[in-house]
Amino acid sequence: MLVPGKPANETVRLEVLHGLNLLDSAPEERFDRLTRLAKRLFNVPIALVTLVDKDRQWFKSCVGLDATETPRDVSFCGHAILQNDLLLVPDAREDVRFHDNPLVTGAPNIRFYAGYPLTVPNGNKMGTLCLIDTKPRELDDEERALLRDLAEMAEQELTAVQMASMDELTLLSNRRGFKQLAQHALDACARLERPATLLFFDLNDFKQINDLYGHAEGDSALKTFADVLRIAFRESDVVGRLGGDEFVALLTGSSHIETNAIMARLKEILEERNATLHRGYAIRFSVGQIEYDVKRHETVDRLLADADGAMYAHKQALKRC
Repeated sequence: MLVPGKPANETVRLEVLHGLNLLDSAPEERFDRLTRLAKRLFNVPIALVTLVDKDRQWFKSCVGLDATETPRDVSFCGHAILQNDLLLVPDAREDVRFHDNPLVTGAPNIRFYAGYPLTVPNGNKMGTLCLIDTKPRELDDEERALLRDLAEMAEQELTAVQMASMDELTLLSNRRGFKQLAQHALDACARLERPATLLFFDLNDFKQINDLYGHAEGDSALKTFADVLRIAFRESDVVGRLGGDEFVALLTGSSHIETNAIMARLKEILEERNATLHRGYAIRFSVGQIEYDVKRHETVDRLLADADGAMYAHKQALKRC
């Protein structure tokens, strides 16, 4: 087994890492969504966002593995941060660096590893976004590019830790955070020729809730609707609050049947909440639905504009009824 070396700028790198205040922090949806998406897109049992500390690698996000950290000297990610590009290990049993590594000879029985180093703007590498499989495999050029895109999303989240990319009231992504995540998701769908659907929600008569019951009750209604969205949509979907009473959800790789099933589930959950909370009002919404067209929707802004128009048309139709 080859123990990973240390970067030349190790002291500065660790200072930057500790300054992020992410080590031993609670799970965050912004990172967990990426590992869930990576696991799903690549069909691997384990996907991780790792941070390489002085003597350990700690998992900021982890799906498919019970551990929260491993020693740095047996870590694959310790090797990955020593280079600028993908570290690909098709079969760890055949690699002199890892063939007798305890993570290979024992649990979790690593065979395949692919990790991109996560670099912050000053050039320091904090850790990786990595995939692990218990059987040997390869990545083609398309898959390598997709993994790089997901790693870039993780890098954006690292550098945005101190920025406002999360809505404080609902704990969903705000407009900026949603647009960043959604653009990468759309790029992946375009590359893999997979469908995507954007749903644009607007709460009906929300101003009346504030006027009649007060802004605290209005905030409570917004949080209730956010909770309903969080429950109804899939873990890999991108959900956000654009501002005010406007919410959005981007569904990737979903058929019309799946989208309709999710909307039916959303309405069912919302009706249950309306019935059990015993308020003087019921939360209702209008929705605009737009299918992603790679030729028309070059950016998330264009897709949002079309969905906003569809939502407005739905709202006007309800008024005429």
